[in-house]
Amino acid sequence: MNKTVKNAKNSLKFKAQPKTGILEVRVGVKKYSVPVEARMLSNDGYLFLSFSASSELFKIDGKKLTAMSSEDDATAAMAALTPTKRRGRKRGGGADLTPELETALKGIPSGFRLGYGPDNQPRLVRTRQRRG
Repeated sequence: MNKTVKNAKNSLKFKAQPKTGILEVRVGVKKYSVPVEARMLSNDGYLFLSFSASSELFKIDGKKLTAMSSEDDATAAMAALTPTKRRGRKRGGGADLTPELETALKGIPSGFRLGYGPDNQPRLVRTRQRRG
């Protein structure tokens, strides 16, 4: 489905998080932060910038920003700028243990863990009891 720039701007406005202090103005040799809240999303090829009264979608060509007209096709810009939904962390399948190692680890009694002694030989060490 093709999206126009106008539709993309209306949709991206609510997907971008508001930020303050992103606009700086230089007067002489001093920089001043303009107290304006803006919403911004950027990617390799596109920049979406929205102030409270207006928003604009730009195409990035090298070091040049070009404003896209409201009737241009913005399907690629929407795909590039739409933030992905964060899912939960993917769990690993676990380590593959040999049957011998698995039975050895199951043989460690409760309250102990596997440690190494001063001579680098494995031995059972009492687990530390934390007081809460």
